[in-house]
Amino acid sequence: MYQGNTLAQALRAASVGREEATFAIDQDSQQSISYGALWNEAERIASALVALGVQPQDRVAVQIEKSVTAIALYLGTVLCGAIHLPLNTAYTSAEVSYFLTDASPRVFVGDPAKLAALTPVAQAAGVQCVLSLDAQGAGSLSDVAAKAAPIAQAVARGSDDLAAFLYTSGTTGRSKGAMLTHGNLTSNAEALRDLWQFTAQDVLIHALPIFHTHGLFVALNVTLLAGGAVALHRGFNPEKILANFATATTMMGVPTFYTRLLGQPGLTPEAARHMRLFISGSAPMLTDTHAQWKAATGQQILERYGMTETCMNTSNPYVGARKAGTVGLPLPGVEVRLVDGAGQTCAQGEVGGIEVRGPNLFKGYWNMPEKTAEDMRPEGWFATGDLGQMDEDGYFTIVGRSKDLIIAGGYNIYPKEIEVLIDAVQGVVESAAFGVPHPDFGESVAVAVVRAEGSDLTAEQILAQIGPELARFKHPHHIRFVTALPRNTMGKVQKNELRRAFTA
Repeated sequence: MYQGNTLAQALRAASVGREEATFAIDQDSQQSISYGALWNEAERIASALVALGVQPQDRVAVQIEKSVTAIALYLGTVLCGAIHLPLNTAYTSAEVSYFLTDASPRVFVGDPAKLAALTPVAQAAGVQCVLSLDAQGAGSLSDVAAKAAPIAQAVARGSDDLAAFLYTSGTTGRSKGAMLTHGNLTSNAEALRDLWQFTAQDVLIHALPIFHTHGLFVALNVTLLAGGAVALHRGFNPEKILANFATATTMMGVPTFYTRLLGQPGLTPEAARHMRLFISGSAPMLTDTHAQWKAATGQQILERYGMTETCMNTSNPYVGARKAGTVGLPLPGVEVRLVDGAGQTCAQGEVGGIEVRGPNLFKGYWNMPEKTAEDMRPEGWFATGDLGQMDEDGYFTIVGRSKDLIIAGGYNIYPKEIEVLIDAVQGVVESAAFGVPHPDFGESVAVAVVRAEGSDLTAEQILAQIGPELARFKHPHHIRFVTALPRNTMGKVQKNELRRAFTA
């Protein structure tokens, strides 16, 4: 089924002939949807998009709440050969404006509650069609799809054709659109399905958002490839998640999920007895969290490592030693190496820049050929910007990020975005944003601010001015005033020194 469309054919294969099998159980309404109903809705959405003028390789941008219909929209976009562009639901109108202007989507689907503000933004960016979709699956998109006949045939798309854009942070300028192909997404999901031994008997607790790699391309694609089911949570409620352990088999989450579950009195080996696998990623997990989880449940969390540009790169094994504090071994078909500043391979135990090569590697950055060329190495290697070590068994440990990204609760935050806004506040000379350890989110945003002479500017005043321009997860948790920013002889701000001062 869906022959010729690489990703759609792969995602559908496990459910062919199993149309009545459950794909999702909505944990709020307790309603279930079958695979047959899911793909029928996806086919109708694909047909509706084509009727609206969507052509192969056109972008379909979405900023909507999580729902089964939102998942069907992703699949429908793939079926009609277009490119799925999910946007964080926390992004402000100003942030959405940048993404829409940069990506030039033909269609934008937004939350009805925000559409009054976002419609003029979309129109100014040249978007030809604006539709709505809420968390219950209602809206103008559903209305149009309900009247459409299912698409007769999936649009042919090969492994090298684009399937999605995901925007990521970078070292200069604004966010970059990472272009992911059908082959990238298919090969990576297949490797993870096999490595983690997902089958049609699995029920995955899905409490992640579906606007980034983890929740969309790992959790959903792996489940679809296996023909399993998802217990769909729109948000993370530790009490509800724990109750779900009795009927589910697996969970994918970020460290925050596990730290919050550890606070639940009912977390016991008996409560986790039905679960076979707990996976964590998107941010480093403290070794203490690993130990506490093992003591509370009797099970070892499996940690892995990936990024927007590559999907997943490494994973601790399903069968074999899971080393706390490491992100495991390279996935089958994926190569990982560490290099020094001269590009030479690092010896075991040495810290080096992590480079990746394989079928998971993205096609490049949208409209940024210079940045693509900067990060791509000869012979197909990609410089991730992360720093790591490899032990005697080939397990990798992430020790830092050369690009100064802040990862809070699994979300990437680019310091420059925050610094530009703070520097524009009256009474600020300059600022430096960086990540500091946080027991729940992994990291939180801290900012050192140099005030103008005689200024009595407060942290509260700064937050009041920059808050409307930033998604909530980007808001600084700590603002400290300093007389000067520490710099090296080249004039570069030494954020490590600031980080040490803030955490001392």
